Amino acid sequence: MENLLAGLEMLARWDVMLALLVGSVGGVIIGAIPGVGPAVAIAILLPATFSLDPIVGLTMLLGIYGSSMYGGAIPAVLINTPGTAVNALTSYDGFPMTERGEAHRAVSLAYSASFWGGIFGILCLILLSPVLAKIAPMFGSREIFLAALLGVILVILAHRGQIFAAGMLAMFGIFLQTVGLDAVTYSQRYTFGLSFLSSGVNLVVVVLGLFALSQAFLLLLEPDSSPDAKPVKGRLGVGFKELLKHKRVATVASSFGVILGMIPGTGEFTAQFMSYTYAQKTSKNPDSFGKGSPEGLIASEAANNAVPAAAMIPLLALGIPGEALTAMMLSVFYVHNVIPGPQLFQNNIDLVYGLYFALIALNVIVMIFLVFSTNLLTKIIRVPTRFLGVMILLLSFVGVYSLRNSLSDCMIAAGFGVLGLILKRLNLPIVPIILGMVLGGIMEVKLRSAMPRLKTPLDMIDRPIAAIIFGMIVLVLLLHMRTLIKEWRAHQPETDHDMHDSQMR
Repeated sequence: MENLLAGLEMLARWDVMLALLVGSVGGVIIGAIPGVGPAVAIAILLPATFSLDPIVGLTMLLGIYGSSMYGGAIPAVLINTPGTAVNALTSYDGFPMTERGEAHRAVSLAYSASFWGGIFGILCLILLSPVLAKIAPMFGSREIFLAALLGVILVILAHRGQIFAAGMLAMFGIFLQTVGLDAVTYSQRYTFGLSFLSSGVNLVVVVLGLFALSQAFLLLLEPDSSPDAKPVKGRLGVGFKELLKHKRVATVASSFGVILGMIPGTGEFTAQFMSYTYAQKTSKNPDSFGKGSPEGLIASEAANNAVPAAAMIPLLALGIPGEALTAMMLSVFYVHNVIPGPQLFQNNIDLVYGLYFALIALNVIVMIFLVFSTNLLTKIIRVPTRFLGVMILLLSFVGVYSLRNSLSDCMIAAGFGVLGLILKRLNLPIVPIILGMVLGGIMEVKLRSAMPRLKTPLDMIDRPIAAIIFGMIVLVLLLHMRTLIKEWRAHQPETDHDMHDSQMR
């Protein structure tokens, strides 16, 4: 009870509430504008949060992270253009409803399902926190090293069809975090005599380059456009009544979001597709999916909004981010010398509960804001894309320069911006680079810490939790190899059949 009161007291501070309000409203606006997305916004704001208290900075970033998907549903439903990438499935059933003249019903359903998923995810997080508090102290250096290694493997394997590219990019991220002055031996690593590399490659500089600057370059290079979204007419409260008719779909979809949100490398996309597939297979009207099914819309929005709270579980308990946005939040912890992991639940439990209450408050604030401002947001959607590109470019360079007042950082960020643009044009993933940098740093530190106590390689897994995590790594790799063998065998008869046909001709 004392921890709960401490968390509420922390949330009641005026600066925390202001940060939550700015993050929540700002996240909805950013999510509603196609081509921006939460990653760009968080990357731009990240340097500014370093000067704030941890709870204030994290609350603002959580506000953007948790609310952007609410806003992203608006253009997905109204103009068939997802505001954020994770709202892609929302357009499958949302836009057909708009074409039938049911825009207010579709938008209301999207809001209601998002709220359901968000609150469900937070409640699961709060219920799991006592368990986390008991398990977290059992994780030593070797357990966290293996968990981080599992995270890297899952991130790579999550990119089906691009595993080799994702692996190479993750290794590149791991390499980037080794550049600079070694903290133990004080020797130069991969600096090539360049003084500005002695302090290493800053994570925030890379994040701003890969996400913000690359998106700015992309918007500036593409033809200028200004999407047109018509105002929504009708009451937006009708969705809550209809949602209760499909509460089974909403609950199962939210459960998928929670479970997959806890697993590094999976996140919203996998949760969405699994919940959407489940909803279609168990529906009485499966043929209506993709043509304006309310169940499909609910499954998509409930799943992706349950993920943000669930993604905080490995971040808070083990200090291991599951995707790029939580990796950015991890840097806020590190700047303030608040290290997520086993000690966080023992020494800063009030901060943890403050974040829980902030997540609940942000969902309430967003719903109130959306009920009164949806038609205003339809006007914001019409912002020209090249104007957005110029603003992102300007704010990104201001953010990079404010970090260390360094022009070298600006040049490095621009280089990563070009790299990000190339990767986007080639349809290759960016996230493995960021997670490689973050998880690679964790792995190096924990492995060095564990090595003095290891006499043989088997000592790495001589404790129960370490053995369990190692077993999970082996299982994941074996299951993936099994999938590859199945795909190869399925493809082999087709190849043999084609060769036989060519010989007959």
